Amino acid sequence: MAPDTNAGYSRPLPLDGVRVLDFTQVMMGPCCTQMLGDYGADVIKIERAGSGDLSRWSVGEDPDGGNNPVFASLNRNKRSIALNLKTTQDRAAVLRLVETSDVVVNNFRPGVMERMGFGYDDLRRINPRIVYAVGTGFGLDGPYVRKGGQDVLAQAMSGAMHRRSDPSVPLTVYPTALADYSAGMHMVQGILLALMQREKTGEGQRIAVSLFNSMLAMQMQEAAVWMMRGRDLNWAAMPLSGVFETLDGAVVMVGAFKQNPLRDICTALGMNDLSADPRYADLERQKAHRSDLQAIFRDRFATGTTAHWLERLGDVDILCAPVMTLADALDDPQTACNGMIAESRPTPAGPVRLVASPIDMSAAPFAIRRAPPALGEHNDEVLATLGSGEDAA
Repeated sequence: MAPDTNAGYSRPLPLDGVRVLDFTQVMMGPCCTQMLGDYGADVIKIERAGSGDLSRWSVGEDPDGGNNPVFASLNRNKRSIALNLKTTQDRAAVLRLVETSDVVVNNFRPGVMERMGFGYDDLRRINPRIVYAVGTGFGLDGPYVRKGGQDVLAQAMSGAMHRRSDPSVPLTVYPTALADYSAGMHMVQGILLALMQREKTGEGQRIAVSLFNSMLAMQMQEAAVWMMRGRDLNWAAMPLSGVFETLDGAVVMVGAFKQNPLRDICTALGMNDLSADPRYADLERQKAHRSDLQAIFRDRFATGTTAHWLERLGDVDILCAPVMTLADALDDPQTACNGMIAESRPTPAGPVRLVASPIDMSAAPFAIRRAPPALGEHNDEVLATLGSGEDAA
């Protein structure tokens, strides 16, 4: 597990010396700025005095209150200052911080930062080198520019929610925030690209990402097939793939990347070779009779245990895996081997255990150098530098 320290590590991290002013909240923006903080950036999280980031309270009652697990999962390696941006004094403090910052990130609706005097044009007059990153629901212009953006809405309006393995499967919300995370990672990419370009030009720029665009980009293969050939591409609807319940769980199987995967599947399932049947002789005919094949597979998998079928499928080199719960995955030995669980300093409510960075850099190891901050924990530390003109690190 990664410790709550970087003690003993002397090499500079990739983003050491980069200061980020973080106006973001909930998930899209915070997962972006957390990644920047994980690799050395000084991330100053600017929160609303009295309440802070919405995710501090959006999960309801929690023993840690505003430092609940959802907030903690997105806000390590940051400093928090709580400000009332309706006051002249606190707005002036932000503008002073802009003078010595490299990046400003927000995920408000278009127009909010401008009304506060913190739009891109306002800030680049103060600091022409500023990289100004904006995350929105649907973009900076267009018919949905004023529409509230949220992960589930982006799933629905991008076409992703409509795509299912079978038309008989009810439409549903994907239970993990795909749009938030993908847009947050696209924002990281944009910020790093802008910082690299600034090394060549000496000037910053505005970058923008949206939940909607990120969900479209995630479907790049499917979109290209539709736009260029006018047909659907649905990997989940492939005839020899699927999720099948067993006596004690479920197995996912991917029957692909082989000359005759159906023959090998039948061998594993102890059945006659269905690929010899004219109805299933090639991929197009298998697609036409997908429902029949899937019913045969379901009936067969239901007669054995998960371990039994994984062994049999593995023997013929068919891609397969058990369907695990999140709890199972977190306890899996591969998770521990990959260093994907990190611990921070405990709170009165107990240990703080978080998913670590998925990026493994040999010369820049991940560590929690700063625990997820309490609201306004670093007001004195950060704002004191404004009076002296010094830089806090």
